[in-house]
Amino acid sequence: MSCQPQTPPGSYKATDPASPNSGPGWRVWGICAAILVLVCAVFGRTVYHDFVNYDDTAYVYENPVVAKGLTLEGVGWAFTHVHADNWHPLTTLSHMLDCQLFGLNPAGHHLHNVLLHALASVLLFLMLRELTGATWRSAFVAALFAIHPLRVESVAWVAERKDVLSGVFFMLTLRAYVRFVRHPASRKSYALVLLWFALGLMSKPMLVTVPFVLLLLDYWPLKRLRQLSHLPGLLLEKLPLFLLTLVSCAATIIAQRGVMQPLEQLDLLQQSANALVAYVAYLGMWVRPVDLAVLYPILNVGWVSWPLILSILLVSGFSAAAWILRWRQPFLLVGWLWYLGMLVPVIGMVQVGFQAYADRYTYLPQIGLGLAVTWLVAEVAPQWRHRTAALSGLAAVVLGILSVAAAQQLSHWKNSHTLWTHALECTRDNAIAHNNLGNALIHEGRVGEALQHFLEAIRIFPRYAEAHNNLGNTLLLQKRAPEAMEQFSEAIQINPRYAEAHYNAAVLLFKMGQADEALAHYQEALRINPGYVEARYNLGTALLQLGHPDEAALHFRAVLHIDPNHSKAHNNLGNALFQLGQLTEAITHFREALRIDPANVEAHNNLGTALLQQGQDGEAIEHFRKALVINPDYAKAHGNLGSLLLQQGMADEALAHTEKAHKLQPDSVEGQCDLAWMLATTPKLSLRNGTRALQLARLANQATGGENPLILRILAAAQAQTGDFKQAVNTANKALSLSGADTGLASSLQEEIKIYQSGKRHY
Repeated sequence: MSCQPQTPPGSYKATDPASPNSGPGWRVWGICAAILVLVCAVFGRTVYHDFVNYDDTAYVYENPVVAKGLTLEGVGWAFTHVHADNWHPLTTLSHMLDCQLFGLNPAGHHLHNVLLHALASVLLFLMLRELTGATWRSAFVAALFAIHPLRVESVAWVAERKDVLSGVFFMLTLRAYVRFVRHPASRKSYALVLLWFALGLMSKPMLVTVPFVLLLLDYWPLKRLRQLSHLPGLLLEKLPLFLLTLVSCAATIIAQRGVMQPLEQLDLLQQSANALVAYVAYLGMWVRPVDLAVLYPILNVGWVSWPLILSILLVSGFSAAAWILRWRQPFLLVGWLWYLGMLVPVIGMVQVGFQAYADRYTYLPQIGLGLAVTWLVAEVAPQWRHRTAALSGLAAVVLGILSVAAAQQLSHWKNSHTLWTHALECTRDNAIAHNNLGNALIHEGRVGEALQHFLEAIRIFPRYAEAHNNLGNTLLLQKRAPEAMEQFSEAIQINPRYAEAHYNAAVLLFKMGQADEALAHYQEALRINPGYVEARYNLGTALLQLGHPDEAALHFRAVLHIDPNHSKAHNNLGNALFQLGQLTEAITHFREALRIDPANVEAHNNLGTALLQQGQDGEAIEHFRKALVINPDYAKAHGNLGSLLLQQGMADEALAHTEKAHKLQPDSVEGQCDLAWMLATTPKLSLRNGTRALQLARLANQATGGENPLILRILAAAQAQTGDFKQAVNTANKALSLSGADTGLASSLQEEIKIYQSGKRHY
């Protein structure tokens, strides 16, 4: 095939006898339908797969903003915030749409990926046909793209929505460009190129190489770049595209600055060596797609090593061959440079993460390889006997083998356990695979096995902060708190900006009674990640327990601003407001907590307590009883219900609930006091038990230092019940002296002192 300069710049000439201007007939629609069916047949069973514990957490099911679905606030957040170390607002919006439609059921999220990939495959066929006029060649390239096993990662992984979504916009950009070339004066055509390209960049910034791909298409098959003198005009024409590329690159660098590996970890020579080996590795995986894994550890390739020497020879050899054949088979040069060029952003020269290479990175680059090989075979085929039958048979065999291989690879993506187990079978010294398999085992309750995988991850990579953090959590499950704290501290030392490690350290320190240090870690976690909902919620809870309801309320309100359906935050905000005397608003939040989660026993109990303050005893009893239906062993509800029933004269049932509360929490001072008071003062004299009341009251008084007037009052009543009226008077007088400004308590004590002085028991 000759490509001698004959067509002037700006003109279009198809390289196939079929006219690209012909409308799609039944054959074209049939091919589109066949591609759609092929994709669904190979990838459709992903609807039965789970989310996986690798980025799906941050992208979907542990991201409260995304999980809320599509909201005006969420749309604004998608465009103004970095999401999982990336700025790709359209991808984020697509995840929000899934949550709006399907909630957190993974089936719908997987189906969306499959349909987008099917659409991208169909658009690839239509674009190539329109670009080249070659229907069957285009169909094979599209089918090869659609079902190659290397596509599994992009389609089966919900977090890789950015691949399939950007793939759709990539095909639309190229198709719009072909139409612009045919009608270069049409502003509408060029506007569509800009629009689709911008949307693609907002789906995944890897599309920054699109202007380069368009220049390749200008060379072949559009034949606009016939000589170097044409290049300045073509570059000027694409200036708006290059400007969009620069903006996207800047946004990506800002978003990923926290995950880019510094040169002291991977020097430039090492990165270059890894990049060359990765190019050949991707070629090998394309030709022989076996032992594919979700993550391949970074290679330690020396400059004198067989993998690197072989890679240099192969890359330079293929490049030289494509250059030499550029006039006879220009598609070889275009396809090869398409492959090399589109991989540049992810080839490892700017290292993001700890993978040497990844299947998902080949999603669009390997279209170039498919294009080059398909056109080469078609060029050679005229020399074959029975050309049509031979080509059809060859295509069927290739696609059949790849479909089976893709289906096999897809099975490993069923859940986190199968995914990481397979990764460990296919790779060695894979610290991330050990760490993530450990996480999966934790969720399965296999703590001992998980511990071993975290230890192995740290052995392979001692400065792996996430593995130290996960090991700490695992040690906590084994009640090894001091060792867990060491691991959290190690994780923070390795990565001071590790918000989750700060959070875990704070939780543990607070349980260990080190409140000031705990608060500092909570605040640091929030400084690093202001949207860290659980850290803010727990900080509010800690402040509430430390007696700072005003500060706690601010944090609970912030949680509800991010996640309005956080039932526990509504409940604890109600608690804070209750302590601040804002009873009406507190009741509103308790009710909202129960609307969101009717099984929230604490909210039932707290609402009952608040309703008592408003004199709504009947509804209060109803909520205490509901709490006990949900959790029959909830001591607080038993105690509150017992006290309320006693006031209503239901002494037998009241005592039964109070006894139950004490049995559930025998060391609770509140429970001891409630039961002691009831045994000493219940109107039903047959239920009184002065000896036991005295024993419980003494325990409570001793536990609180003997200076609590309320407990002293209970102790006095118990002493009177046993007949020790003199001691009862002394104890009640001490309580009176400590009552301070509590006039209600003082008045009650004065009345009771008179009763005890007269030698009588409580009313």
